[in-house]
Amino acid sequence: MVKNKPSSTLTILVIFFFLFLCGSLVAVVFGTEMILSEVERVYGTSETSLSSIQRINYVIQLYLNGSDLLIDNIPKSEPQYFEISTGESVGQIAFRLQSDGYISNAELFKSYLIYRGYDRHIQVGVFRIDPEMNGLDIAEKLLDTTPDKVRFIILAGWRAEEVAAALENLGFSFGSDDFLAIIKNPPTNWMPEEFLNANTLEGYLMPGEYFVDREIVLREFIQMILARFTESVSNEIRTAITNQDLTFEEAIILASIVEREAVVDEEMPMIASVFLNRYTIGMKLDSDPTVQYAVGYNFSQVTWWTNPLSFADLQNNSDFNTYIYAGLPPTAICSPGLNAIQAVAFPADTPYYYFRAKCNGSGLHEFAINYEEHLQNGCP
Repeated sequence: MVKNKPSSTLTILVIFFFLFLCGSLVAVVFGTEMILSEVERVYGTSETSLSSIQRINYVIQLYLNGSDLLIDNIPKSEPQYFEISTGESVGQIAFRLQSDGYISNAELFKSYLIYRGYDRHIQVGVFRIDPEMNGLDIAEKLLDTTPDKVRFIILAGWRAEEVAAALENLGFSFGSDDFLAIIKNPPTNWMPEEFLNANTLEGYLMPGEYFVDREIVLREFIQMILARFTESVSNEIRTAITNQDLTFEEAIILASIVEREAVVDEEMPMIASVFLNRYTIGMKLDSDPTVQYAVGYNFSQVTWWTNPLSFADLQNNSDFNTYIYAGLPPTAICSPGLNAIQAVAFPADTPYYYFRAKCNGSGLHEFAINYEEHLQNGCP
């Protein structure tokens, strides 16, 4: 009996060790399930494509530090706007959110996005972030397929129809036809004072980038663009225009021609001087862009700006055709940028009455005092 005692003791130890392992395993499984259940309760279920190791890693991060995502970090009481650009990674987005004070832990926010599978569904656009939003709310917001603000760009040199076309598919409550109808025939009951007597708003649609509330109405949209124009054209520019013996409307018409004629901004004051010299003596402006405006949309070239112009185009009997009619066209022919408006207000002091494109394809021009010099500047 004594000789069998060590064997019995070993057996008992093995049984206890086995029971301990089983108990530990049960405790680990039970604890893991508790943690997983708690994380899923607070942060939602995980993305099904995650591996087991990835899932456990993100669950542990959220369990230990996830409370950082539940805190309202926005320092201001008013709504803020956050833009996501094409090509940004979730890491870059999270870092900018932390830098701007919207979240406190960029790495954790990134982990949450991946855990939920949100990293593959974040939208491009400008999103409104309200003060009461925490990290989870912000993550949900970035999935919205209709961002709160829309980026809208007016390019210098666009005519009103091109601006209207850019409005398509942006989700506004109004369409391009509604917009164009107001531009061509402005109402007097809600126009800003500066534009009350305008027969058209062509030329006053200030080029630039606009971030627009998606819910904006047409009236507010147009008022916003006109306000940008008024703010951009300083009193100094307006005084300089008066000193040129021009009305403001005349200056904008000339600026629109300069905008379409110039390829390089630095040449705008020179080109403006040519047209001002011609206009002062009653000489025809002979500007191709005015004819392009008169011709209208070219379906074969798919553009509003026919190039090259044909002989028939140059014979177009339109008040906009400055090859036929002296003086200025009835309205601006496009939206001039601030550089073009400044060029008319502060033109170069030159004796030139002619210019033509250089033959080297640089976009620059040769200038001439008289027609003979102008002919000599022609390409071989």
